[in-house]
Amino acid sequence: MKLLSIETSCDDTCISIFEVKSSIQNAEFKVLANSSNSQIKIHQPFGGVYPVLAKREHNTNLPILLEEAMREARISGERRSSQRDGVRKAIPQQRNMRAESARNPGLDLIAVTYGPGLEMCLWEGVVFAKNLAEKWKVPLIPVNHMEGHILSVFGKDKGKFKIPKINSAKGGVKTPMLSLLVSGGHTQLVLTKKWMQYEIIGETLDDAVGEAFDKVARMLELPYPGGPEISRLAEGARSFSKRRSSQRDGARKAIRPQANMRAESAETSGLRLPRPMLHSKDFNFSFSGLKTAVLYLIRDLVKKDPNILQNDKMKMQIALEFENAAIECLVYKTKKAIEKHKIKTLIVAGGVAANRHLKNKMQKIKNIEIFFPTKELATDNSLMIGIAGYLNYIKNKKKVPKPESIKATGNLRL
Repeated sequence: MKLLSIETSCDDTCISIFEVKSSIQNAEFKVLANSSNSQIKIHQPFGGVYPVLAKREHNTNLPILLEEAMREARISGERRSSQRDGVRKAIPQQRNMRAESARNPGLDLIAVTYGPGLEMCLWEGVVFAKNLAEKWKVPLIPVNHMEGHILSVFGKDKGKFKIPKINSAKGGVKTPMLSLLVSGGHTQLVLTKKWMQYEIIGETLDDAVGEAFDKVARMLELPYPGGPEISRLAEGARSFSKRRSSQRDGARKAIRPQANMRAESAETSGLRLPRPMLHSKDFNFSFSGLKTAVLYLIRDLVKKDPNILQNDKMKMQIALEFENAAIECLVYKTKKAIEKHKIKTLIVAGGVAANRHLKNKMQKIKNIEIFFPTKELATDNSLMIGIAGYLNYIKNKKKVPKPESIKATGNLRL
């Protein structure tokens, strides 16, 4: 079976083509093509995603990426001439709609993200997928973007990969399973007692952790996307602290035990931010208060020194303490959920899963199998949508929806 998958939930336009076989628990995937277009440079002047521009770019790039993917996968299709330079010009809607051949080029299934996300962006992908499904007479599977993130940890961006067996005596994935989903739009703890069944047991009550990273980055006058910039500064502060500590240790023959206990707080040179809801009795998160605490901290520092944000060392210290606070909240609640539900497998997925500090802290959790996505599959991508789409198709063959019934749903939940 050949499968086409489409992702347009936010500001990345992505199309992938797979060759797939076997059942849910031992599905085998071969990536035939993977085309994507990032809109980061377009949205950077706004400090975040500007939905109308994102929608326009999806409309422009979907037919272009489809042509690229079909060429890479070496499947037939009607060629369409297009100009591609540094700045892509908008393509009229009528041209988009007739850009693809009415003849099926050899595809058996289409999967498309229908939520959650920016609804106007989701509609671009859904309408495009509906048009292809109707012309090519193939089933169309709507995919929950968050389920895609959960399953992304089993994929690769090229070559072949398999979905591991579930609860097998010879290894694989054991249930109950817990997924920590951390991205710009979501922060959730999802419990899975049976494969591909989900229960949200904790989530953010306000800002997602990725959103908080981006907002704090703007406060520190860092470029968008802010998450990687915050992490870069924080890692720089840790490296500096380790070098300084190593130099001190070289001059000493003995280190007092108390020094080790204060190591992480010493890194931040006295800066201390709150850990919201750290000891609440549930598994929910809150990052709005942490973000506001950074705002007040910067305000107070600027009163003392109007040029404080020109001080790279201070920016590194703020970034470090913010990252320490945010990650501590994620790790603490995840550990508590693992203990309560006797979790055997942990998945950490979404864009923030690429954060080095989060990964280091999670990997210290003992007696549990932990899965992270590859760097390429941590952020939004159509590969994860293809994985989820195929598994849902195999699971629900008798309940495949009609294309016309599929609607973009911006606030969709697992």
